Amino acid sequence: MTNDNTAPTWFRGVWKREWMREGKNPPTETRIVRDVQTPSVFGSVRIPLARPAITATSFDELDDAQLRALLEQKGFAGVATFEDRVALWEHQIDFQPPDTPDTARLTQQSPTAVLEEGLDGNFAELWWNLAPNDGRYLGVRFTRAGRVERILSVVGDHFVYARNRARDLPRAESLAALATNATRAELVELLDCEFSYGFVHGGRVPWEIRHSTLPWREGQSLVIAIDSPDATVVVNTFAPEDLRVMFSAAR
Repeated sequence: MTNDNTAPTWFRGVWKREWMREGKNPPTETRIVRDVQTPSVFGSVRIPLARPAITATSFDELDDAQLRALLEQKGFAGVATFEDRVALWEHQIDFQPPDTPDTARLTQQSPTAVLEEGLDGNFAELWWNLAPNDGRYLGVRFTRAGRVERILSVVGDHFVYARNRARDLPRAESLAALATNATRAELVELLDCEFSYGFVHGGRVPWEIRHSTLPWREGQSLVIAIDSPDATVVVNTFAPEDLRVMFSAAR
């Protein structure tokens, strides 16, 4: 464990959730979950397995039932701090409305597996590391007028990109609860928030998006630059030449 509130080395990586157990219920997994954790900046994409297949290329092409199916998605990104195996993930961008603090206790089960447990024992999650920890991390936050608009988290060849919606959500039980009486335009505004996971170079195209809260983004390339005035590099261990090659393909 480090003593500077950054992630322990064994938790820096790319994670796939194997299962989640709530209370005394048996373990199960109902989502595709991919997390990228740098020493501090993180991103998480959580897509329901039951999300219907969508061939639309924009919100305009979705019917009302498809729009409402997207309300069940989850994703969050921000900065995490760690102390005595206890992690606190600060959600600076969140697909769902603000909730209680996201904190848990982490236990390394093996070189590639970590058990996450709620501090009050109300849940447990088993995580599997998808990539060796080779020490290559990048975390970039984009802000405007003091508001976080985008976050990019990169570990090795894997990334999570988060783009905030136009307005912050009020507190509510869920996004679905906020959308109960929403018009179609209001529903689109609630859903217009992107969380995408993919590969920098390991996909079919550079920065290929594999899983996204915007289904039509899957298979596309992420277009992003980190040399803009609104970008702050929070963590970076990539060599300058590596960054040049990475982002020349992301424009």
